[in-house]
Amino acid sequence: MTETNPARRQAIPAGIWVLGFVSMLMDISSEMIHALLPIYLVTVLGTSALTVGVIEGIAEATASITKIFSGALSDWLGKRKALGALGYGLAALTKPIFPLAPSVGWLVAARFIDRIGKGIRGAPRDALVADLAPPHLRGAAFGLRQSLDTLGAFIGPLLAIAVMWLTANDFQMVFWIAVIPAFLSAGLIIVAVKEPERPKDLRQVRMPLHRDELRRLGASYWWVVVIAAVFTLARFSEAFLVLRAQSLDLPLVFIPIVLVIMSLAYSLSAYPVGILADRMDKITLLIVGLLLLLAADIALAYARGMIGLAVGVVLWGLHMGFTQGLLAALIAETAPPELRGTAFGMFNLITGVALLFASILAGALWDWTGPQGTFLAGAGFTLLTLIGLTAVRGRLRRPVT
Repeated sequence: MTETNPARRQAIPAGIWVLGFVSMLMDISSEMIHALLPIYLVTVLGTSALTVGVIEGIAEATASITKIFSGALSDWLGKRKALGALGYGLAALTKPIFPLAPSVGWLVAARFIDRIGKGIRGAPRDALVADLAPPHLRGAAFGLRQSLDTLGAFIGPLLAIAVMWLTANDFQMVFWIAVIPAFLSAGLIIVAVKEPERPKDLRQVRMPLHRDELRRLGASYWWVVVIAAVFTLARFSEAFLVLRAQSLDLPLVFIPIVLVIMSLAYSLSAYPVGILADRMDKITLLIVGLLLLLAADIALAYARGMIGLAVGVVLWGLHMGFTQGLLAALIAETAPPELRGTAFGMFNLITGVALLFASILAGALWDWTGPQGTFLAGAGFTLLTLIGLTAVRGRLRRPVT
Protein backbone atom coordinates (compact mmCIF):
# COMPACT_ATOMS: atom_id res chain seq x y z
CA MET A 1 0.00 0.00 0.00
CA THR A 2 1.36 3.42 -0.94
CA GLU A 3 2.23 5.73 1.97
CA THR A 4 0.19 8.93 1.75
CA ASN A 5 1.09 10.61 5.05
CA PRO A 6 3.45 13.51 4.16
CA ALA A 7 5.12 13.37 7.58
CA ARG A 8 6.16 9.77 6.99
CA ARG A 9 7.75 10.69 3.67
CA GLN A 10 9.71 13.54 5.25
CA ALA A 11 13.44 13.28 4.76
CA ILE A 12 16.01 13.71 7.50
CA PRO A 13 16.59 17.50 7.75
CA ALA A 14 19.67 18.94 6.04
CA GLY A 15 20.95 20.35 9.34
CA ILE A 16 21.39 16.83 10.73
CA TRP A 17 23.40 15.84 7.66
CA VAL A 18 25.63 18.89 8.12
CA LEU A 19 26.13 18.11 11.81
CA GLY A 20 27.07 14.58 10.76
CA PHE A 21 29.76 15.90 8.41
CA VAL A 22 30.99 18.31 11.09
CA SER A 23 31.39 15.32 13.42
CA MET A 24 33.02 13.29 10.66
CA LEU A 25 35.72 15.88 9.97
CA MET A 26 36.54 16.31 13.65
CA ASP A 27 36.65 12.55 14.11
CA ILE A 28 39.06 12.20 11.18
CA SER A 29 41.36 14.61 12.98
CA SER A 30 40.92 13.10 16.42
CA GLU A 31 41.31 9.48 15.33
CA MET A 32 44.46 10.19 13.32
CA ILE A 33 45.93 11.21 16.65
CA HIS A 34 44.18 8.77 18.98
CA ALA A 35 44.94 5.74 16.79
CA LEU A 36 48.62 6.29 17.51
CA LEU A 37 48.63 8.10 20.86
CA PRO A 38 48.50 4.99 23.14
CA ILE A 39 51.41 3.42 21.24
CA TYR A 40 53.28 6.73 21.18
CA LEU A 41 52.89 7.02 24.94
CA VAL A 42 53.96 3.43 25.63
CA THR A 43 56.73 2.89 23.05
CA VAL A 44 58.18 6.39 22.55
CA LEU A 45 57.61 8.06 25.92
CA GLY A 46 57.77 4.88 28.02
CA THR A 47 54.52 5.14 29.98
CA SER A 48 52.59 2.16 31.38
CA ALA A 49 49.19 0.79 30.34
CA LEU A 50 47.82 2.07 33.66
CA THR A 51 48.99 5.57 32.73
CA VAL A 52 47.22 5.26 29.38
CA GLY A 53 44.05 4.20 31.20
CA VAL A 54 44.29 7.13 33.63
CA ILE A 55 44.88 9.63 30.80
CA GLU A 56 41.99 8.27 28.74
CA GLY A 57 39.68 8.09 31.72
CA ILE A 58 40.46 11.62 32.93
CA ALA A 59 40.13 12.97 29.39
CA GLU A 60 36.69 11.44 28.84
CA ALA A 61 35.51 12.30 32.35
CA THR A 62 36.53 15.92 31.74
CA ALA A 63 34.40 15.99 28.60
CA SER A 64 31.47 14.48 30.46
CA ILE A 65 31.66 16.92 33.38
CA THR A 66 31.77 19.84 30.94
CA LYS A 67 28.72 18.50 29.08
CA ILE A 68 26.40 18.88 32.05
CA PHE A 69 27.13 22.62 32.24
CA SER A 70 27.05 23.24 28.49
CA GLY A 71 23.83 21.26 28.15
CA ALA A 72 22.17 23.17 30.99
CA LEU A 73 23.43 26.47 29.55
CA SER A 74 21.91 25.63 26.16
CA ASP A 75 18.54 25.04 27.87
CA TRP A 76 18.78 28.32 29.77
CA LEU A 77 19.76 30.29 26.66
CA GLY A 78 17.40 28.39 24.38
CA LYS A 79 20.32 28.24 21.91
CA ARG A 80 22.46 25.23 20.91
CA LYS A 81 24.57 26.14 17.85
CA ALA A 82 26.83 28.77 19.45
CA LEU A 83 27.98 26.36 22.15
CA GLY A 84 28.50 23.63 19.55
CA ALA A 85 30.65 25.95 17.43
CA LEU A 86 32.65 27.02 20.50
CA GLY A 87 33.37 23.40 21.37
CA TYR A 88 34.49 22.43 17.88
CA GLY A 89 36.62 25.58 17.63
CA LEU A 90 38.39 24.89 20.93
CA ALA A 91 39.11 21.29 19.89
CA ALA A 92 40.57 22.52 16.60
CA LEU A 93 42.86 24.97 18.40
CA THR A 94 44.33 22.18 20.56
CA LYS A 95 45.34 19.93 17.67
CA PRO A 96 48.69 21.67 16.93
CA ILE A 97 49.79 20.97 20.52
CA PHE A 98 50.10 17.22 19.79
CA PRO A 99 52.98 17.47 17.27
CA LEU A 100 54.67 20.19 19.33
CA ALA A 101 54.42 18.46 22.74
CA PRO A 102 57.87 17.76 24.24
CA SER A 103 56.64 15.58 27.14
CA VAL A 104 53.79 13.51 28.53
CA GLY A 105 52.58 16.52 30.50
CA TRP A 106 51.99 18.51 27.31
CA LEU A 107 50.11 15.60 25.74
CA VAL A 108 47.93 15.23 28.81
CA ALA A 109 47.19 18.98 28.72
CA ALA A 110 46.31 18.84 25.02
CA ARG A 111 44.08 15.82 25.52
CA PHE A 112 42.46 17.55 28.50
CA ILE A 113 41.69 20.78 26.61
CA ASP A 114 40.54 18.85 23.55
CA ARG A 115 38.05 16.97 25.72
CA ILE A 116 36.81 20.24 27.24
CA GLY A 117 35.97 21.25 23.66
CA LYS A 118 34.17 17.95 23.20
CA GLY A 119 32.30 18.54 26.44
CA ILE A 120 31.20 22.02 25.42
CA ARG A 121 29.81 20.83 22.08
CA GLY A 122 28.47 17.37 22.96
CA ALA A 123 25.20 17.93 24.82
CA PRO A 124 24.10 21.04 22.85
CA ARG A 125 24.82 19.23 19.57
CA ASP A 126 22.82 16.15 20.58
CA ALA A 127 19.99 18.37 21.81
CA LEU A 128 20.14 20.24 18.47
CA VAL A 129 19.79 16.92 16.60
CA ALA A 130 16.74 16.11 18.75
CA ASP A 131 15.31 19.58 18.08
CA LEU A 132 15.80 19.22 14.32
CA ALA A 133 14.57 15.62 13.96
CA PRO A 134 10.88 14.78 13.51
CA PRO A 135 9.79 12.39 16.30
CA HIS A 136 9.17 9.49 13.88
CA LEU A 137 12.72 9.85 12.47
CA ARG A 138 14.60 10.33 15.73
CA GLY A 139 16.30 6.93 15.70
CA ALA A 140 17.36 7.37 12.07
CA ALA A 141 18.60 10.92 12.75
CA PHE A 142 20.82 9.90 15.65
CA GLY A 143 21.93 6.81 13.74
CA LEU A 144 22.88 8.94 10.71
CA ARG A 145 24.88 11.43 12.74
CA GLN A 146 26.61 8.60 14.59
CA SER A 147 27.30 6.78 11.33
CA LEU A 148 28.92 9.84 9.71
CA ASP A 149 30.86 10.54 12.90
CA THR A 150 32.15 6.99 12.88
CA LEU A 151 32.99 7.18 9.18
CA GLY A 152 35.50 9.79 10.29
CA ALA A 153 36.82 7.32 12.84
CA PHE A 154 37.28 4.91 9.91
CA ILE A 155 39.03 7.40 7.62
CA GLY A 156 41.28 8.88 10.33
CA PRO A 157 43.25 5.73 11.20
CA LEU A 158 43.55 4.89 7.48
CA LEU A 159 45.18 8.25 6.88
CA ALA A 160 47.41 7.66 9.91
CA ILE A 161 48.52 4.30 8.46
CA ALA A 162 49.24 5.87 5.07
CA VAL A 163 51.28 8.72 6.54
CA MET A 164 53.18 6.40 8.88
CA TRP A 165 53.99 4.17 5.90
CA LEU A 166 55.14 7.06 3.70
CA THR A 167 57.17 8.81 6.40
CA ALA A 168 58.81 5.80 8.06
CA ASN A 169 56.78 6.07 11.28
CA ASP A 170 56.89 9.85 11.72
CA PHE A 171 54.33 10.41 14.49
CA GLN A 172 54.65 14.21 14.35
CA MET A 173 53.79 14.33 10.63
CA VAL A 174 50.57 12.40 11.30
CA PHE A 175 49.69 14.81 14.10
CA TRP A 176 50.31 17.87 11.88
CA ILE A 177 48.12 16.58 9.04
CA ALA A 178 45.36 15.94 11.59
CA VAL A 179 45.13 19.70 12.19
CA ILE A 180 43.52 20.31 8.75
CA PRO A 181 40.17 18.47 9.10
CA ALA A 182 39.75 19.86 12.63
CA PHE A 183 39.69 23.45 11.34
CA LEU A 184 37.42 22.46 8.43
CA SER A 185 34.97 21.00 10.97
CA ALA A 186 34.86 24.17 13.05
CA GLY A 187 34.32 26.29 9.93
CA LEU A 188 31.49 24.09 8.65
CA ILE A 189 29.32 24.31 11.76
CA ILE A 190 29.71 28.10 11.84
CA VAL A 191 28.76 28.56 8.18
CA ALA A 192 26.30 25.79 7.31
CA VAL A 193 24.20 24.87 10.38
CA LYS A 194 20.97 26.79 10.97
CA GLU A 195 19.35 26.47 14.38
CA PRO A 196 15.55 26.08 14.43
CA GLU A 197 13.41 28.73 16.11
CA ARG A 198 12.51 27.94 19.69
CA PRO A 199 8.74 27.14 19.89
CA LYS A 200 6.92 30.05 21.53
CA ASP A 201 4.86 27.75 23.75
CA LEU A 202 7.93 25.97 25.13
CA ARG A 203 8.43 26.52 28.87
CA GLN A 204 11.35 28.81 29.78
CA VAL A 205 13.93 27.03 31.95
CA ARG A 206 15.40 29.35 34.58
CA MET A 207 17.56 26.96 36.62
CA PRO A 208 18.18 23.77 34.59
CA LEU A 209 20.27 22.04 37.27
CA HIS A 210 17.88 22.75 40.14
CA ARG A 211 16.55 19.58 41.77
CA ASP A 212 12.99 20.45 40.74
CA GLU A 213 14.02 20.57 37.07
CA LEU A 214 16.05 17.37 37.38
CA ARG A 215 12.99 15.70 38.91
CA ARG A 216 10.99 16.70 35.83
CA LEU A 217 13.25 14.53 33.69
CA GLY A 218 11.20 11.59 34.91
CA ALA A 219 11.75 8.01 36.04
CA SER A 220 12.08 6.57 32.51
CA TYR A 221 14.94 8.97 31.76
CA TRP A 222 16.80 8.06 34.95
CA TRP A 223 16.44 4.34 34.27
CA VAL A 224 18.05 4.88 30.85
CA VAL A 225 20.92 6.70 32.56
CA VAL A 226 21.42 3.95 35.16
CA ILE A 227 21.51 1.21 32.51
CA ALA A 228 23.91 3.26 30.37
CA ALA A 229 26.24 3.84 33.34
CA VAL A 230 26.53 0.12 34.12
CA PHE A 231 26.98 -0.57 30.42
CA THR A 232 29.84 1.98 30.26
CA LEU A 233 31.73 0.00 32.90
CA ALA A 234 31.90 -2.81 30.34
CA ARG A 235 32.77 -0.49 27.44
CA PHE A 236 36.12 0.95 28.45
CA SER A 237 38.29 3.08 26.17
CA GLU A 238 39.06 1.83 22.66
CA ALA A 239 42.72 2.54 23.49
CA PHE A 240 42.77 -1.00 24.90
CA LEU A 241 41.87 -2.43 21.49
CA VAL A 242 45.02 -0.75 20.17
CA LEU A 243 47.08 -2.18 23.04
CA ARG A 244 45.56 -5.62 22.37
CA ALA A 245 46.81 -5.44 18.79
CA GLN A 246 50.28 -4.53 20.05
CA SER A 247 50.22 -7.45 22.50
CA LEU A 248 49.73 -9.80 19.52
CA ASP A 249 52.82 -8.32 17.80
CA LEU A 250 50.98 -6.52 15.00
CA PRO A 251 53.57 -4.33 13.19
CA LEU A 252 53.53 -0.74 14.42
CA VAL A 253 52.51 0.79 11.10
CA PHE A 254 49.43 -1.47 10.90
CA ILE A 255 48.16 -1.05 14.47
CA PRO A 256 45.69 1.75 13.53
CA ILE A 257 43.92 -0.81 11.29
CA VAL A 258 42.25 -2.03 14.50
CA LEU A 259 40.33 1.24 14.79
CA VAL A 260 39.66 1.22 11.04
CA ILE A 261 37.96 -2.18 11.28
CA MET A 262 36.04 -1.24 14.41
CA SER A 263 34.87 2.07 12.96
CA LEU A 264 33.80 0.48 9.67
CA ALA A 265 31.62 -2.04 11.52
CA TYR A 266 30.27 0.78 13.72
CA SER A 267 29.58 3.13 10.81
CA LEU A 268 27.87 0.52 8.62
CA SER A 269 25.57 -0.62 11.43
CA ALA A 270 24.61 2.62 13.23
CA TYR A 271 22.30 4.11 10.58
CA PRO A 272 20.43 0.87 9.71
CA VAL A 273 19.98 0.16 13.42
CA GLY A 274 18.65 3.70 13.86
CA ILE A 275 16.09 3.10 11.10
CA LEU A 276 15.08 -0.19 12.77
CA ALA A 277 14.74 1.60 16.10
CA ASP A 278 12.00 3.81 14.64
CA ARG A 279 10.02 0.68 13.70
CA MET A 280 10.56 -1.72 16.59
CA ASP A 281 11.37 -1.92 20.29
CA LYS A 282 14.61 -0.08 21.09
CA ILE A 283 15.28 -2.14 24.21
CA THR A 284 15.37 -5.36 22.18
CA LEU A 285 17.98 -3.82 19.89
CA LEU A 286 19.94 -2.63 22.94
CA ILE A 287 19.98 -6.19 24.29
CA VAL A 288 21.36 -7.40 20.94
CA GLY A 289 24.09 -4.77 21.25
CA LEU A 290 25.03 -6.00 24.71
CA LEU A 291 25.21 -9.60 23.48
CA LEU A 292 27.57 -8.41 20.73
CA LEU A 293 29.78 -6.72 23.36
CA LEU A 294 29.82 -9.90 25.44
CA ALA A 295 30.96 -11.88 22.40
CA ALA A 296 33.58 -9.21 21.59
CA ASP A 297 35.06 -9.32 25.10
CA ILE A 298 35.32 -13.10 25.03
CA ALA A 299 36.88 -13.09 21.55
CA LEU A 300 39.45 -10.45 22.54
CA ALA A 301 40.23 -12.18 25.83
CA TYR A 302 41.14 -15.45 24.10
CA ALA A 303 42.51 -14.13 20.78
CA ARG A 304 45.75 -15.83 19.81
CA GLY A 305 46.30 -14.28 16.40
CA MET A 306 45.07 -11.79 13.86
CA ILE A 307 41.86 -13.67 13.04
CA GLY A 308 40.72 -13.72 16.67
CA LEU A 309 41.66 -10.07 17.03
CA ALA A 310 39.71 -9.13 13.88
CA VAL A 311 36.60 -11.03 15.02
CA GLY A 312 36.67 -9.31 18.42
CA VAL A 313 37.18 -5.86 16.90
CA VAL A 314 34.34 -6.31 14.38
CA LEU A 315 31.99 -7.45 17.16
CA TRP A 316 33.07 -4.45 19.26
CA GLY A 317 32.23 -2.09 16.38
CA LEU A 318 28.85 -3.75 15.81
CA HIS A 319 27.95 -3.43 19.48
CA MET A 320 28.69 0.31 19.26
CA GLY A 321 26.42 0.59 16.22
CA PHE A 322 23.63 -1.19 18.09
CA THR A 323 23.85 0.88 21.28
CA GLN A 324 25.21 4.43 21.04
CA GLY A 325 22.57 5.94 18.75
CA LEU A 326 19.83 4.02 20.57
CA LEU A 327 20.85 5.42 23.94
CA ALA A 328 20.84 8.95 22.51
CA ALA A 329 17.40 8.40 20.97
CA LEU A 330 16.08 7.06 24.30
CA ILE A 331 17.37 10.16 26.09
CA ALA A 332 15.69 12.40 23.50
CA GLU A 333 12.40 10.49 23.88
CA THR A 334 12.26 10.41 27.65
CA ALA A 335 13.35 14.01 28.39
CA PRO A 336 11.10 17.10 28.09
CA PRO A 337 12.05 19.20 25.00
CA GLU A 338 13.01 22.26 27.06
CA LEU A 339 15.41 20.15 29.17
CA ARG A 340 17.10 18.13 26.42
CA GLY A 341 20.44 19.88 26.83
CA THR A 342 20.43 19.20 30.57
CA ALA A 343 19.30 15.62 29.95
CA PHE A 344 22.15 14.87 27.53
CA GLY A 345 24.60 16.66 29.82
CA MET A 346 23.60 14.66 32.89
CA PHE A 347 23.64 11.44 30.87
CA ASN A 348 27.17 12.16 29.65
CA LEU A 349 28.37 13.23 33.10
CA ILE A 350 27.29 9.99 34.74
CA THR A 351 28.51 7.75 31.92
CA GLY A 352 31.77 9.73 31.80
CA VAL A 353 32.46 9.07 35.47
CA ALA A 354 31.73 5.40 34.78
CA LEU A 355 34.17 5.50 31.85
CA LEU A 356 36.86 7.05 34.07
CA PHE A 357 36.47 4.19 36.55
CA ALA A 358 36.31 1.60 33.76
CA SER A 359 39.45 2.87 32.00
CA ILE A 360 41.49 3.03 35.21
CA LEU A 361 40.30 -0.46 36.18
CA ALA A 362 41.07 -1.77 32.70
CA GLY A 363 44.58 -0.30 32.82
CA ALA A 364 45.24 -1.74 36.27
CA LEU A 365 43.95 -5.18 35.25
CA TRP A 366 46.11 -5.03 32.12
CA ASP A 367 49.25 -4.35 34.17
CA TRP A 368 48.38 -6.99 36.77
CA THR A 369 46.83 -9.82 34.75
CA GLY A 370 47.37 -8.95 31.09
CA PRO A 371 44.80 -8.51 28.31
CA GLN A 372 42.71 -11.55 29.23
CA GLY A 373 41.79 -10.28 32.69
CA THR A 374 40.83 -6.88 31.27
CA PHE A 375 38.42 -8.22 28.66
CA LEU A 376 36.96 -10.91 30.92
CA ALA A 377 36.16 -8.18 33.47
CA GLY A 378 34.40 -6.31 30.65
CA ALA A 379 32.39 -9.45 29.90
CA GLY A 380 31.34 -9.65 33.55
CA PHE A 381 30.05 -6.07 33.59
CA THR A 382 28.22 -6.76 30.32
CA LEU A 383 26.40 -9.69 31.91
CA LEU A 384 25.40 -7.46 34.85
CA THR A 385 24.02 -4.89 32.41
CA LEU A 386 22.04 -7.53 30.54
CA ILE A 387 20.51 -8.80 33.77
CA GLY A 388 19.63 -5.28 34.91
CA LEU A 389 18.19 -4.24 31.56
CA THR A 390 16.00 -7.34 31.40
CA ALA A 391 14.74 -6.65 34.92
CA VAL A 392 13.74 -3.01 34.29
CA ARG A 393 12.81 -2.99 30.60
CA GLY A 394 9.11 -2.57 31.49
CA ARG A 395 9.93 0.76 33.17
CA LEU A 396 11.61 2.12 30.04
CA ARG A 397 8.28 2.83 28.41
CA ARG A 398 8.18 4.72 25.15
CA PRO A 399 6.59 8.12 25.75
CA VAL A 400 3.95 9.65 23.49
CA THR A 401 5.62 12.09 21.06
